[in-house]
Amino acid sequence: MAQNDKTDRNGDLARYVTPDGLRVMREELSHLMRVERPSVVEIVSWAAGNGDRSENGDYIYGKKRLREIDRRIRFLTKRVETAIEVDPAQQTRRDRVFFGATVIYVDENDRETTVTIVGADEAVSEKHEITLLAPVSRALLGRAVGDEITLHTPRGAELIEILSITYPALP
Repeated sequence: MAQNDKTDRNGDLARYVTPDGLRVMREELSHLMRVERPSVVEIVSWAAGNGDRSENGDYIYGKKRLREIDRRIRFLTKRVETAIEVDPAQQTRRDRVFFGATVIYVDENDRETTVTIVGADEAVSEKHEITLLAPVSRALLGRAVGDEITLHTPRGAELIEILSITYPALP
């Protein structure tokens, strides 16, 4: 029973998303359903009317693309329907690391790293965003400025210290 509780909590964590992340998923879903899919359906219909489908590249590629779009639509629909929207700006305990926090930490070699903890479907590494489920996030969660944490990496154990924690400003 305890294992199921843990699995359920991890499932909930995977559903956390920021308001911006949810907006982006909804926009992609809308674009796929209103623009992309109808366009590909039109091409497939046109290609189907051109005769032999077995050697018709437009038809074959179009059907493949349609399956990819439908798969993405199903995925996004499920994610949007089950998402737990959490606005980091509403965080009241700003002295600790929670979902949506931007954290600056330093490692043993005095290298500073800045990360923002976001939902599993919205993390963009170029923006220094990491998923809530990432090992670094899990190590940081609940910690405060000045806390030293042993982070287990493929290179071995690494000691990091939290320098600052910030959240988006209230609107």
